[in-house]
Amino acid sequence: METWRLITTWGAPPEFNMGLDGALLEDPEGPPTLRFYTWTPAALSLGYFQRFEEVPAASDAFVVVRRITGGGAIHHTNELTFSLSASREHPLFEGPVARSYERVHEIVKGALLELGCEAELKGAGELSSDAPDTGMCFHHSTALDLAWGARKGVGSAQRRRRGRVLHHGSIKLGPSKYDTDIASLAGVDDPGEVARALQGAMRKIAGIKLSPGVPSPEERELAEELGARAIDQDFVRRR
Repeated sequence: METWRLITTWGAPPEFNMGLDGALLEDPEGPPTLRFYTWTPAALSLGYFQRFEEVPAASDAFVVVRRITGGGAIHHTNELTFSLSASREHPLFEGPVARSYERVHEIVKGALLELGCEAELKGAGELSSDAPDTGMCFHHSTALDLAWGARKGVGSAQRRRRGRVLHHGSIKLGPSKYDTDIASLAGVDDPGEVARALQGAMRKIAGIKLSPGVPSPEERELAEELGARAIDQDFVRRR
């Protein structure tokens, strides 16, 4: 059975969260890593290609950071955020990008089932959580998104660089001020419970066991550098 490094950073600052994901992507020789994290304070992350003014919530949010991945904005509160980083030749990520989303979401789906939630890929059609003109990830769905109760409950995005892949995602425990009318995990209020279920699904579905670790000094240094750049400059100017 393959072994991956497991990093947990509970309650980390928003800029560090984005900086560390960036650092995990940058090192082509870095070990395959699963990371779990939460945010203190709660923050809004914008997709790499989004404009500040395209997201109404951005002008109201307490902290706004910019991800290295595309997609819509996410309000990071009341959720488990995770990232997977490995070589693009790894069986999880090899081949077409869409196929890699399917593999990752099969693992997430298995974890959610352990928590009593029967999620499925959205496929064709609309969700009741879809809403125009908000710029929010959970208000826009694609065929590969995981949904239950006709609402989107997991947001995912991916970046590929120099032979390495970072896939990060947000599993919502419930709605929030900006992520409204979305799927939630009934009866689950601890992100750690979701993390444990995801660890089990990694082992059972992907054949990957996890060994607790920490970022290397080089990764931490790079995370601080990249994190300083992650604070959205339009947000800074308007503050």
